[in-house]
Amino acid sequence: MTRLLTKHIATMTEMREPHKVLERANGEPVAILKNSAVVGYLVPESAVNKEEHTYATEEEILAHIAETQEEVQPVLDYLKDK
Repeated sequence: MTRLLTKHIATMTEMREPHKVLERANGEPVAILKNSAVVGYLVPESAVNKEEHTYATEEEILAHIAETQEEVQPVLDYLKDK
């Protein structure tokens, strides 16, 4: 049994009029069902985090690589021979 990530659902047939589905959900995400199985989610813009995104600096990337090097090295060694 699939666990839904929202309390609102709509069928593929109801998606013929998505504006009505969004209205009924009051700005919250909606699970889209086809034959009783989840095929996707409709997420209105109002439900998306709108804070400004930033890019990692080169220093932050190199620091992350250094932190995770020991953890990922066995995988890298394995892939080297492939």
